[in-house]
Amino acid sequence: MKFKKSILVAVLAFTQVVAAFPAAQAFAAEGDTANGVVQQDVYSDNSATTTVPQTDPTTTGDGTGVDGTTGTDGTTTPTTPVTPTTPTTTPTTPVKTTPTVITDVYSGGPNKLIFLMNSNQIYRDGKLYFSNQPMTVKNGVSYVSVRALVERVGLTLTYDSVTKETVMTKDGKELRFKTDSKYYTVNGVQSLMKGASFQQKGTFMVPLTSITAALGIPYTVQGKMVIMDLQVKPTASFTVSPKDIYATQTTVQYKTQSSSSNGATIVDERWTGREDIFTTAGAHVVTYQVLDSNGQWSDPYSVTINVLAPNQPPVAMFSTNSDSYRMGELITYTDMSTDDENAITKTEWGNKQLAFFTAGPQTVTLTVTDKHGETNTYSKTINITDSSLYTADEFYPLFTPIGDSFDFNGAEVPGRAITPFESSSEPVRLIRSNSPERVLSEGIVYQETANGATRFMVHHLNETGKNVKMYIVATNTNATPANLNILDVGFGGPNPYATAAGKVSIDRYYKSIQSGADAQTLTLQPGQSQVIFNQLSASTMKNDTVISLFGDLVSDANVQYTVLMVDENADPLQAMNTLPKLDRDGIHNRGTYDNATRIIHVGDLIGNTSVRLPIGDNNSDPNLTGTDPLAQTEASNAGNFGVLYKIKLDMVAPNTLISFNARGGRYSGYIYVNGVSTPIKNNGGTTSANDNVVIYRTGTLDTESVEIWFTAAPGSNLPVNLLFNQMPSKKQ
Repeated sequence: MKFKKSILVAVLAFTQVVAAFPAAQAFAAEGDTANGVVQQDVYSDNSATTTVPQTDPTTTGDGTGVDGTTGTDGTTTPTTPVTPTTPTTTPTTPVKTTPTVITDVYSGGPNKLIFLMNSNQIYRDGKLYFSNQPMTVKNGVSYVSVRALVERVGLTLTYDSVTKETVMTKDGKELRFKTDSKYYTVNGVQSLMKGASFQQKGTFMVPLTSITAALGIPYTVQGKMVIMDLQVKPTASFTVSPKDIYATQTTVQYKTQSSSSNGATIVDERWTGREDIFTTAGAHVVTYQVLDSNGQWSDPYSVTINVLAPNQPPVAMFSTNSDSYRMGELITYTDMSTDDENAITKTEWGNKQLAFFTAGPQTVTLTVTDKHGETNTYSKTINITDSSLYTADEFYPLFTPIGDSFDFNGAEVPGRAITPFESSSEPVRLIRSNSPERVLSEGIVYQETANGATRFMVHHLNETGKNVKMYIVATNTNATPANLNILDVGFGGPNPYATAAGKVSIDRYYKSIQSGADAQTLTLQPGQSQVIFNQLSASTMKNDTVISLFGDLVSDANVQYTVLMVDENADPLQAMNTLPKLDRDGIHNRGTYDNATRIIHVGDLIGNTSVRLPIGDNNSDPNLTGTDPLAQTEASNAGNFGVLYKIKLDMVAPNTLISFNARGGRYSGYIYVNGVSTPIKNNGGTTSANDNVVIYRTGTLDTESVEIWFTAAPGSNLPVNLLFNQMPSKKQ
C-alpha cells in the first residue's frame, strides 16, 4: 500500500514539475503533459482508499457551463489532485465507493475526450492525462489549453512568426488564433469567439467552443464534465445542374462532395429520390449519404428540386398595319410572339422590308427561338399594288430607322463639297497603346508620363498562348503626393472580334461621360504605384481575345503610367519591375499625342445642299503628331484613334438627314448625337462605302443646333464622313 502511495505521489510531483517548466514563445510555451496514466484504480481499488480527481465546485445553470461556466465566486481556481492519505483502518474486504458523476468517464465509450471543469485532468479512452493549466473559466467562458487540445484531438500545431498567430490544422481546415483577440479564422474566414484568447502562465488558452465549432466536434455537458465526441461523422453534400429542370426533358447532373475525419475513407453512398430525368413536375426531395471506413454514416443531406412542367415551344406571330400596300409605302410590323417562359432569345425575319418596290404578293416570315432551342415559324403574305408612293431613293432617307443603313452610291461622296469649318483643340494628352496589337509575350506594351488632363486608348490582342490580364498602373515619381481624378471609362471585351470589343468600349465611354458614374478620386503617395481603371483588369483574357479601353483622368502632378500584360495570376505591381518593354509591331500605332480633343465648329447654315465633313483623312483633318518614348521615335496618329471630336453645328437646316459613311472599310461603333449614344450600326457594322447609316434628322420647320461627339472605334477603319442632305418631302 505504501508502494502504491509512493507511485501516486511521484506522478503528481512530476506533473507539477512539468507545469513549472519555462515557457518559450506563443504556442511553444504550452507545456501540456500527456502522462498516459491508465486510470485503473482511480475510483476504487482493493484498499479502503479512493482517489477522486479534485475540482473546484462549479455551478451549471443559466449563463454557466461551457462558454458560460463560473466558479462559485465567479472566478476559477486551478487545482491539482489531492494526495491520498493513509487510512487509519483497513477493512477485511475491499470497499467500492459510490460512483459519482466522474464515473461517467468509464461509460463514455471510445473516442471520447473529457475535460473536467476547473481541473487540469483530461480523460481520453479510459486514460488520464494532465495539462499544465486547468480548464479555466474567465468572464463566463470556458477556456482550455491549446496544447492539450492539439495532443488529444490530433491537430497539427505551428506558429506563424510573421502574423504572430497560433495555427492549428486538421482534415483540411486551418484555424488561426492571436493572443488577446476575440477573433479567429477558419480557412481565412473570420469568426467572433465568446471571449478573447490569452496567455495563462505561459500557456495559450482559447475558448473551447471555438475549436468544437470549427472542427464540427459535438459535445455534451454532464455535471462538471465536458464530453467531446471525437468520432466525427463524415459529411456529404451535392449540387444539381442545370438551374432549370423540366419534367421528361432535362437530364440532371449531380455533383457530389464528401469528407471524412481522422484518415477515414468514404466506402459507400446511398441516394433517396434521385432521378436522372424526372417524369413529373413539382417538388422532388433528393437525399444523399456516405459511409466511411469507420462504419459511420453521414447525416442525410437533402436538396429540394423544383421540377418544371415540360417546356413548350414558343409561338411566332406578327401583324402588319394593312394587308395591302402601294409600292414605296411604309409597312409597320408588330411582333406578337409568345413563349410560356417569356424566354425568346432569337428573332429572325425573312423578307421583312420597310417597303416593297415591285407589285405582287410578298410573303414575310418570322422564326423565334427560346432559350431551350425550341423554334416556331409564322408566315404572312401581303399584297403590293401597282400604284407607287415613293421611289427607293426617296423612301430610305425618310424612313430608315436611326442606327440602320441603306444602300446608296458611295462613289459620289468624294466629289461632294466639304463644308467650311473652324478647328481648335483642348489640351488633353493622349496615351495610345495599340502596338504591338498582337501581344506575343508578357511585358510592358507602353509607358509614359503625363500631368493634367489625360486620355487613354488601349487596344490589344492576346496571342501569348495562355490566359493573361492587362493593367494600367499609375506611379507617383514625385517627392510629394499626387492626386488623380478619374472622370470616365469605357471598356469592351475580352472578345474574339476586335470590332465588337471596340464598339462596346465606345458606347460605354459615351455613357460614362454622360452619367459620371465612374468618377473617383485617389491619392498616390511618393513612390506609390496603384492599378487604375480596374475594368481593364477585372476580366481574364483568354488566348486570341481582344480588349479595348477608353478613359479620361486629370492629375495635379506628373504621374508615370505603365500599360502591361501579364499572366492572369501575377501581381502586376511586382511584375512591373522585371517585365521587358515590348517593341511595337510596325503596323499599328502607339504614341503620346497632345491636344487630343479636337473642336470642329460650323457656324454657317448646313444641310440645304449636299455636303460632307471628313474625319481622320489626314488632309482636311490632319493626324496628330507626337512621340513613342519606348521606341524613342516620332509618331503620327494614323486615323486619329483616341482623339475625341466635339462637332458643334450652329444652324442645321430643316428636313436635313445627317448620316455616317465609312470610307476606309468595315466600321462598327457609336456616335454621340445631342446626348444620345447612337449605334453605327444596329446589329453589326457597315461593310462598304455604299452603306449610309442614319444618325439624325432635323424637323420640318426650324433650323436646329446639333452637337455631335465622335471618337474612332478600335478595330474599325478610317477615314469616315458625316453627310448632310435634304430629304424628299413626305407624301400621303
